[in-house]
Amino acid sequence: MIQQKIEKAKILVEALPYIKRFHGKTAVIKYGGSVMFDQKLKEIFAADIALLKFVGIHPIIVHGGGKEISSWMQKLGKEPVFIDGLRVTDMETMEITEMVLSGKVNSEIVSLINRSGAKAVGLSGKDASLFTARKIRSKNNEDLGFVGEIETADVSLVQTLSERGYVPVISSVGESLEGETLNLNADYAAASVASALNALKLIYLTDVDGITVEGSLLSELDLQEAERLLNHPEIQGGMKPKLECCIRAIRDKVEHVHIINGKIEHPVLLELFTDVGIGTKLSYTKRGG
Repeated sequence: MIQQKIEKAKILVEALPYIKRFHGKTAVIKYGGSVMFDQKLKEIFAADIALLKFVGIHPIIVHGGGKEISSWMQKLGKEPVFIDGLRVTDMETMEITEMVLSGKVNSEIVSLINRSGAKAVGLSGKDASLFTARKIRSKNNEDLGFVGEIETADVSLVQTLSERGYVPVISSVGESLEGETLNLNADYAAASVASALNALKLIYLTDVDGITVEGSLLSELDLQEAERLLNHPEIQGGMKPKLECCIRAIRDKVEHVHIINGKIEHPVLLELFTDVGIGTKLSYTKRGG
């Protein structure tokens, strides 16, 4: 029993220099994947976010909810269609998407964080013109409907809320200059927020351990290595656009971007507050942090 308490004390001591280093800094966390469907992991995630806030770090949550959207579409008798990995979004699909993301998923995350003792506020990317986007088409110029790409991110409200002690929780829905609601890629939304806030950290929670090549986890990459890796045959599927988001964020002066496994317990704390960290870390140059 005493030994267990000693081990806990050692963990706190190990975390102390990181808490001091990151105090007052902003960390944008893209929340998605299987972690959103496991009740225990959801509660652990919310408690970890509350802990970050209590020790003086400013966490900002950006979330998607693709699996949840597809599930609700099927419940309503509508089959999901994808082109180039993007959801074809007609008016009805956009209404379902907004309902699921800005309603169900966002409110659940906010509630869990609030129950953990912090003060979370749910935002849509439409609120205060957070995400202004334009419609895009597929690589073969096919119509994707109400699918957008972010052109500007106005984070003034997000920054104000964070500075006043709240945890902003942002859904990946935006609006065009013409007032159309658009479905956005949550990975790009998170990168846009991190860049606009000059965040110290951008963390992607995924269903994998990080970037793996030839069976080995790449624990650290600089910008040039990441750019070369884009053309590697093993970088495909959802990892390629995620890596593109990482590169974009690093170019836009986000100091460190992390791709980590959200299916383990306390992944954000393990990355931020332990000597070894987890997953893949990307930086402009390899210089710690």
